[in-house]
Amino acid sequence: MKPVTIVDTSLRDGMSSVSHQFTTEQVAAVARGLDAAGIQVIEVAHGIGIGASSVQYGFAAATDEEYVSAAASAVRDARIAVLYVPGISTLGVLDAVHQAGATTVRVAVHCTEADCAEQPIRYARERGMHVMSFLMMSHKLEPAALAQQAAKLDSYGAQVIYVVDSAGALVPSGAAARVNALRGAVEADIGFHAHNNLGVGVANALASMEHGARYLDGSLRGLGASAGNAPTEVLAAALERAGHDPGVDIFALIDVAERVMAPMMTEPQVIDETALLLGYAGLYSTFFHPAKRAATTYNVPVRDILVELGRRGVIGGQEDMIVSVAAELAGTIGRP
Repeated sequence: MKPVTIVDTSLRDGMSSVSHQFTTEQVAAVARGLDAAGIQVIEVAHGIGIGASSVQYGFAAATDEEYVSAAASAVRDARIAVLYVPGISTLGVLDAVHQAGATTVRVAVHCTEADCAEQPIRYARERGMHVMSFLMMSHKLEPAALAQQAAKLDSYGAQVIYVVDSAGALVPSGAAARVNALRGAVEADIGFHAHNNLGVGVANALASMEHGARYLDGSLRGLGASAGNAPTEVLAAALERAGHDPGVDIFALIDVAERVMAPMMTEPQVIDETALLLGYAGLYSTFFHPAKRAATTYNVPVRDILVELGRRGVIGGQEDMIVSVAAELAGTIGRP
């Protein structure tokens, strides 16, 4: 069996939990600690992906290039990765972060839209970058259909293809079935990105590993959108207890989580009502804060908003529907 590679996404997915306000000094400190602990891939920059700092997605405290440069300058061995979302990121921005020190790019598309990833995957491969590709909201497709989308990414040249539980809606059997389906359909390595909305992020990652995933994502103390991710330090310890070598220094990871990341967190990463309902309804994790704001603005229970959004099958990119649904439920359409 190939070794398992833990990818830490504290400095990218975790950005969504701090309104993208980590400083370059904080990014460097976390990256330095992760590198010393043996983490091989560290994802950084805006929580929505490179090029996303804007009114729509929130302005970050620094530019993507500044974040990448800070992380790259702080590590000795780890590769610095960025997230590329077609329609938000551009090839010009990818060039800029590549020059700043990013050597890995993770091209993320909705699980039914693999064809949108062809251009950036081929472009990055031509420039010598290591290319991973995300099938976001993977719970929305049955395993066989997801494998068909993965085969497209494989044909474009993706070197790692991820089952991404963007909503935290999967349980271990569902995660394993999707990874197993991909394993029979692609030559690329397979990865799994967990969110913890149903409290089974680490369990999903372990089940995925047992069925062929060789890249597992985590974040220190679980820091990430809504309920957060599988905690990197917990994932590493669980892998070891399951009889696998996580390839990292677990005690060093715990030190980074407790002494570097914990003081930087604005609030604990917990599964509250909103986070749980996002997973239960199968909604994108970045709906967490907008749904809470809409509930307060329109005096509508957040539960009602999320259940209705889930009924409508809303996906990432349809954030405007949060306000529309809240307004409809409050009977305030047409009023300021």
